[in-house]
Amino acid sequence: MKTINGKKEDLKETNILILDDEKTVQRMLGRLLSSHGYSYSVASDTKEGRSIMEMQNIDLILCDVNLQGESGMDFIKYISGTCSDTAIIMVTGQDDALLAEAAMDMGAYGYIIKPFRPNEMMINISNALRRRNLEIQNRINVSNMEQIIDARTQELQMALERLNKITEGIIHVISLTVETRDPYTAGHQQRVADLARAISIEMGLNNEHVEAIRLAGLIHDLGKIAVPSEILAKPGRLTDIEFNLIKTHPQAGYDILRDIDFPWPLSKIVLQHHERLDGSGYPKGLSGRDGILLEARILAVADVFEAMASHRPYRPALGKETALKEIIRGKGNLYDPEAVDACVKVISSGKFNTVFA
Repeated sequence: MKTINGKKEDLKETNILILDDEKTVQRMLGRLLSSHGYSYSVASDTKEGRSIMEMQNIDLILCDVNLQGESGMDFIKYISGTCSDTAIIMVTGQDDALLAEAAMDMGAYGYIIKPFRPNEMMINISNALRRRNLEIQNRINVSNMEQIIDARTQELQMALERLNKITEGIIHVISLTVETRDPYTAGHQQRVADLARAISIEMGLNNEHVEAIRLAGLIHDLGKIAVPSEILAKPGRLTDIEFNLIKTHPQAGYDILRDIDFPWPLSKIVLQHHERLDGSGYPKGLSGRDGILLEARILAVADVFEAMASHRPYRPALGKETALKEIIRGKGNLYDPEAVDACVKVISSGKFNTVFA
């Protein structure tokens, strides 16, 4: 440690390059640096200076502005672009405020006018090295912090993935629970979920919306556990009272799900999947695209299509052509037009040929 102007500075492995074509200045700076314990090298032009920098680490350069060949100002650009850990102080006989400002803007740590006072030079050198060390440490700290943040982000991502898997497992269990109450429509929720997912992808929705729709599809009929099984499995036509009981299942599903803090609005999607654009749906009689969630409007199309295309206790499967005609007939009046168009494209693509005859 060496004390300079009352401040202690670590001179270990501190190398300074004197880049000046005046021999007198080289000798003067060399003696000054040696007297304060600094190691230094001398170069008369930038070519020689670059060669020295290739062979050893240089912490600080004392650089003249006017040099043979490449100027000191051009050399600042080189140092700033390729040797960001190297500080540079311009030492020149040009007392030019605009030139000094330009040098500082390009990255110089100081601008000293010749002839200089030794104490002035050493103060500038000490401050430049201190600033350089702080900047290097700051970059290290930032890099370390970025690594810590990346590690924590990865940990959080893994935790989120585990949580999503657990959530999906719970949703699948709920879905299976519904099927035990309504065995005649086993697989309905899965088929609706798959079709709704395909529709949402066709509509260009982002991953979060697609996932919300898929998961809501898996449990959209959860509320049927509150409906007597003999009504769910009834092979004949339902009475008005029985149908009114069936119509309670969206609200019942919502009541079960609403206090669970899912990352998606599953309870509201389940609640609204039987609502219709013209207000004729249930349980709330909501109307319009603004009144019904987009996810619920998509799920409604998938649900109606699957219900008509598949077998039910009270009738055989009507087939996909009849189901397509139904959603097209209700396009814009009952069902979201974009969802209907997307469903038609998905079904016409043949992707679900093995699911819906």
